[in-house]
Order: sequence, then structure tokens, then C-alpha cells
Amino acid sequence: GAAHAQADYPARPIRMLVPFPPGGLGDVVARLLAQKIGDTLRQTIVVDNRGGSGGAIAAETAVRAQPDGYTLILVTASYTANVALHQPPYHPVNDITAVSLVGEGGNIATVLPSGPLSSQLSSLKALIAYDKANPGKLYYGSSGTGSSTHLATELLQQMAGTRMTHVPYKGTIPALNDVFGGQIHFIIGSLPALIPQVKANRLRGIGVTTAKRSAALPDVPAIAEIIPGYEAVNWGALWGPKGLPANVVTLWNSEINRILLLQDVKERLAASGLEPAGGTPERLREIIQRDVAKWQAVVKAAGIKAVN
Repeated sequence: GAAHAQADYPARPIRMLVPFPPGGLGDVVARLLAQKIGDTLRQTIVVDNRGGSGGAIAAETAVRAQPDGYTLILVTASYTANVALHQPPYHPVNDITAVSLVGEGGNIATVLPSGPLSSQLSSLKALIAYDKANPGKLYYGSSGTGSSTHLATELLQQMAGTRMTHVPYKGTIPALNDVFGGQIHFIIGSLPALIPQVKANRLRGIGVTTAKRSAALPDVPAIAEIIPGYEAVNWGALWGPKGLPANVVTLWNSEINRILLLQDVKERLAASGLEPAGGTPERLREIIQRDVAKWQAVVKAAGIKAVN
């Protein structure tokens, strides 16, 4: 049955799991929440980085935790991509308690601005036309099979009718190095990681994955302008195990929505490529449910298999 938080919650330190090593998007957002909300609650919030298996280790730890409000998890959109591919031993929606969305952002599709194919790949429309005339000859990189960037690219392929060849890497940086080296032609990566490369003209941005253009790169079109209906959103969100007490959910949800109005929080999220989101627990639950179904359909259509 559900645990019941005491009236003096929190009476001891709270553990906030993060499915990735320090320094990544989820870690940055978790530490921001831990600092701001910990000060208000007058309690220590310990960020516990549990990387491995594409985030599955931390997620299962959170699902199996006592639902007393002392174990929560900060996940990104990769949570829904991972469960779509790996089918974990728990239900990604029904076995959790949604607390709050924190921020939303996007990725950017990029190519080299110079080189043998630069004129043929000068825009997303040009890339699609070239690939259709030369199927399988363009190579795209991702941060790993089943990663959010892999599935975002496969969604683009399914909607555009392209047949680029996937080359998985262990992270964005190795893939980016091969873009610069000319071994691969196309990559979708996070806006914070790739904006400096675009502004320095080392990469050409040909589309952002959000429904609208990014304020950071207003001259780069949204992919949806070329492929109507395309969208692949990055987000950060907090949830806990199933049965989390209502007073804990209400407390954390209200605190997250409160700090998202603070200017320094907005600035720190913007530096990570996110805009404040917030909203109700129900909104987060709907987003997780929507994205799991979306990426399951992409995985099935592309025939993507989990890599052990």
C-alpha cells in the first residue's frame, strides 16, 4: 500500500536520483532543484548520480523505492526513449507518481558548412532531396542506439521518407568528432552543445526539433516548417515511486512552479537549453504517456533492436 508522509515532512535528507553522470542535462537541473528547494524546505537534498543502461538503473531504483517522499528522480526525455526500446520490468506510467515537468527544450539538426557535399546539404530540404536521389549514402550519427537523438532522427526519416544510414556512438562528442572529420554527414544534438559550433560556423544548423524556432538561433528553421507535424522535445521532469503521498506531490509541485518564476533559475535553465515549463502532475503524466507511445511506434516502424 501507499506510504503516508508525516506532517513534519521532510524530517531527514531526501535523495534525488539522476540517471546519468555529473555534468549532463539531468544532473544540472537536479542540482538546481536541490539547491533552491532544499533551502526552502531546510533539509538536505542529496543528488545521487546512478548512470548505466541508458538510465534504466536509476529509474528502476526509483520505482522500487519506498513511496514516502524521500526518494525522487529527475529524468529527461531519454526516459521515454529508453523504455520504448528496452521494455523494463515496470510500467513507465502506471508504476510512477508524476510530480512536475521542470523545463522543455529542443535539439538541432546539423551538417558541415563546407566540404564535398556542402552545397547538396545546404538545407534540410536539400538534404532530403539528396538522400532520396542517393538512398543509403548519407550517414548520420547518434549518441547510441535507442537514444533520444537516434529516435528523433528516425522519426524525421519516417516522416520525410529518407534512408540515411545510422552510425551509433557512445555519446554526442565522439559522433561530433566524426562529423568534423567527414566520416558522417548529419547529426541531431542538444542545442546547448551545438549552438557554439553553429555560431562559430563549424556546423550549419538546418533545423530545430521543437515545433517553433529557438530564440537562441532564430535564423534556423524548425523542422516542422519543412516536415509539418514533426516534433522531438527535450524535457526535464521529477517523479517518484507509485503511491507517493498527496502532500509530498503537492509540496514539490508547488515548489517547482514557484522557483521557475525566479530570474536566476530561468537563466540557468536557458544555459542548459531549456525554458521553464512546470504545470500540474497530470500534465507530466500525459507527456510521459504520449512520448512513450510515440517512441514505441518509431522503434517498431524502424525495426530498432536493443543492444546488450
